[in-house]
Amino acid sequence: MRRSQINASGFLLAAILIFLAGGVIFIAFSLRTDPIEEALSGDRVINILFVLEKDAKPLSSFVFMYYPATRRVAIFDIPRDLGLIIRQINRVDRIDTLYDRQKIGNFKNEIEDLLGIEINFYMILGEDKLGDAVDLLEGVEIFIPSPVELYASPPILFPAGLVRLDGDKALDYITYELPEEDREMAPFRRQRFFLGFIKRLGEMWEQLSNPQVSGLFQGLFSTDINRQTWLRLLGEFAFVDPDRTNIQSVGGTIREISGQTLLLPSWDGNLIKQIVSQTLGAITRQTEGSLSERVFTVEVLNGTNINGLAGRTAELLRSFGYDVISIGNVERDYELSEIIDRSGFLEAAEAFGEIIRCRNIRAETPLEENLETELELRNFEYRSDFTFIIGRDFDGRYVTGG
Repeated sequence: MRRSQINASGFLLAAILIFLAGGVIFIAFSLRTDPIEEALSGDRVINILFVLEKDAKPLSSFVFMYYPATRRVAIFDIPRDLGLIIRQINRVDRIDTLYDRQKIGNFKNEIEDLLGIEINFYMILGEDKLGDAVDLLEGVEIFIPSPVELYASPPILFPAGLVRLDGDKALDYITYELPEEDREMAPFRRQRFFLGFIKRLGEMWEQLSNPQVSGLFQGLFSTDINRQTWLRLLGEFAFVDPDRTNIQSVGGTIREISGQTLLLPSWDGNLIKQIVSQTLGAITRQTEGSLSERVFTVEVLNGTNINGLAGRTAELLRSFGYDVISIGNVERDYELSEIIDRSGFLEAAEAFGEIIRCRNIRAETPLEENLETELELRNFEYRSDFTFIIGRDFDGRYVTGG
């Protein structure tokens, strides 16, 4: 009799412990929230690492920063040849040395340290899946300023103007490189593609929200985003305006180290942290109807014989929040730098000039009486708010002659 009482007490105690453990687990799961819901309900910026992959290495890596309260976005391009002190191997090497899709944490952590932020999610799109992703979006629309005619095998041909790329063409566009072009041009093309891709995600979010389509599309990515979070993010992409968003690049100095050409971050990486901090302040600022919310577009033309100066200047201007939509050269040398203003906002033009200390500003209206409509539509020059023509008085940072 006593033994049966002891057994009954033991069973009762075990049942109580199981009940308590179940209650703890239930409470824990009840308090657990989806990361995206937590970010959307709080005062937090959502940071996503997007990687376009080729040959199991990053072709381009973008950190997408989104602040739900203002629905503003900032994007940073992380160059694949960025040179850093890699702690795991205790030497200076390319950042993509750390890249492994199966161990993405090492790569992600290095980018977090570089920018001074926490990355919440990652999305990886390999070259074998990129074409399918673009086709599911029914193409990605981008503006190509000049026709491309590369008679390789197979040939790479793109017309000038606003073009909708299908999957195969999109892959060609982001992967082709010309030996004679500036080193900034290929990354520039990928930036324009990425903006078009994000824009298309927003435009297609209702179709992508279909459970069958969503599952198929998400399956093309390697990601740590679950299905619920994925659908929630797609809904947020619908509010993003890529036309008011520019991509900022991590800038630095090109150096040859141990037989490699590396981009070493300016000021030992302190500059990019400052730029990120300023950018986050801009996208989280609660203002309405302010001119400061507008992203002004810029064309940079090199009027000197210094190779690559337009690309480096474009990088500088992007770091200050301007959308550099075209870079190139002019046929003649310019002794004095010049800004052509088509924005119609004199204060904005002067503010742009202050960044590079250029006071030589000339206003030009895009629709002059003697300008034919056809020419206006064809000529990319008339699409940017500002054109900065680099003269010999520009030292790479400032116009020294005023």
